[in-house]
Amino acid sequence: MNISRRTALLGLATSFSFGGTSLALASAPTDKRLVVIILRGALDGMAAVVPYGDAGLIGLRGEIVPAGPGQPDGVLDLGGFFGLHPALAGVHDMYKANEALVVHAVAGSYRVRSHFEAQDYLESGADHRMTSGWLNRAVMALPAVSAARPEGDALAVGVSVPLLLRGPARVANWAPHGFSQPAPGLYATIAALNRHDPVIGPAIAEGLRARGFSAAVMAGDTEPKAKYAFPALARSAGEMLAAADGPRIAALEITGWDTHTAQTNRLKGPLTQLDAGLVALKTALGPAWAQTAVLVMTEFGRTARVNGNKGTDHGTGTVAFVVGGAVAGGRVKTTWPGLGTGQLFENRDLAPTADLRAVAKGMLASHLGLDAGALGRVFPGSGGAGAMAGLIRT
Repeated sequence: MNISRRTALLGLATSFSFGGTSLALASAPTDKRLVVIILRGALDGMAAVVPYGDAGLIGLRGEIVPAGPGQPDGVLDLGGFFGLHPALAGVHDMYKANEALVVHAVAGSYRVRSHFEAQDYLESGADHRMTSGWLNRAVMALPAVSAARPEGDALAVGVSVPLLLRGPARVANWAPHGFSQPAPGLYATIAALNRHDPVIGPAIAEGLRARGFSAAVMAGDTEPKAKYAFPALARSAGEMLAAADGPRIAALEITGWDTHTAQTNRLKGPLTQLDAGLVALKTALGPAWAQTAVLVMTEFGRTARVNGNKGTDHGTGTVAFVVGGAVAGGRVKTTWPGLGTGQLFENRDLAPTADLRAVAKGMLASHLGLDAGALGRVFPGSGGAGAMAGLIRT
């Protein structure tokens, strides 16, 4: 993944896509770095950042609530009311170093529970489908870009650029040989379909074993690890962002958050990947971490109540993480709505008390210097969601 100086100077907007993760980057006339990470599938915010101090939590969730602070596999305390999932130890270290901030009970401006619609709205920055993404419009709103490169120049490495980074910047596509990789679950399906064939079944099983696939994968009980895991992709992003003439804007994504069944077991893997990826990003950025802000967001939350399959269904309120050396961290920023009788949204979801657009606006304003007019163009129709203050160090 070597990116030449010339490519970077042309205005890099590069997209990598490996299994359930992908990466896109763009140049910008600033030494500040901004990274946006999309958690596709709807993260359960109350599992990632557990409101263990709310008396209504146990009655809603029972056995899927993790142990309290200080207990084996217990949550990592954030000050007496909230606790991070134990898989987020790296984020907890950033929190203690005042480099991570949690915005809880947050949601987009829309109230849909369809992944496809919600992800479109999340990336467009509006409550309707658009052909451009808010991060692309933010890049183009930077004064030096809009004046010197009104159309922009961009290169996408991979089959597509996420909607978040589509827009006025001119984007070309290029994919290296062998770039496209089958979805991990396909291998398990092939093994299952051929398991009883006396010739083909053993041959496929042996081939998968030779490539490091476990018996559990071939039995369909779990999925194989992606060849390019999120931490490796995040590290590559950090190395490119750290370069003096490299890109300054990055968008990454990681899937696996749709936890309708067996949530306790299924959520640990994606959270571990996210945590390791954020640590890898910080390490790769080196001194540039001090000028970096990262927004981690998801399309919506999940139901407050556990379902019959020990999972949670599509909901509304969730969490967003703001991390980085430029972040005024060490806090949970929320107006907590409560989990008691009459406090849930539509009697099923964590009620949102903050607009995700306000979080993004606050970062764009304080970190990249966009003014109110530019923010209005980046997020059309968002007049009621003012830029959230206090996210970035002053």
